[in-house]
Amino acid sequence: MDYERLRLEIAFAAARLLACRQCSTYHDARWTAARAVTRSYLPAQALPTDLEIRMALDQQVAADSRLHAADQSRTDQRWQYFLSLLLPLEKVVQDRESHPEGDVLYHCLQVFELARERCPWDEDLLLAALLHDVGKGIDPRDHVNAGMAVLRGRVSERVLWLIENHGLAQRVLDGTAGARARRRLGTAEDAEALDLLTACDREGRLPGRIVCTPEEALQFLQDLEAENDA
Repeated sequence: MDYERLRLEIAFAAARLLACRQCSTYHDARWTAARAVTRSYLPAQALPTDLEIRMALDQQVAADSRLHAADQSRTDQRWQYFLSLLLPLEKVVQDRESHPEGDVLYHCLQVFELARERCPWDEDLLLAALLHDVGKGIDPRDHVNAGMAVLRGRVSERVLWLIENHGLAQRVLDGTAGARARRRLGTAEDAEALDLLTACDREGRLPGRIVCTPEEALQFLQDLEAENDA
């Protein structure tokens, strides 16, 4: 029997038990790990020492720290990407008749605030509310498809669906959408969330409404994501 390999395997298993707080002492972790690895008789040379378990634990902690740092970096990059899409919208002026509030960024922040007041726990809905018009900073003639193109792979399919259909939902309310579209949206699984987004989109056009900054909105969403993942 390869005792060195077995001792290393038990050491790392014991380290995982300690890291997860399933065992509180090296002695308990060593024997619990040993019995999980094999039911065969184990001579003393097959069992790791406290030092070997400690070294295995240090390696796991270091690896977990690197993974956490990498995950955090990817997370930070994602939120910075959203901010890079939002900030240019401040210079995109809309038609004053349909959007008396002014620029696209101000409108998006109003829609976000209204959605947060009504459904502060729905991360996807709030993200769709904040980002629903980012395409206007890329291609105002086809802002929905432009927005979906730059968001795909960075947001959930639910967020994409809400953004894709919020314009059609507006036409349903206006009575300018066809019967097929009305039926499709009316029977959709997420019809209630889409209706809420549409209502906030319509109400988010008030000059002078107090809103948060885009950075504050993204921080709220980042905190909400962390809370939901916990």
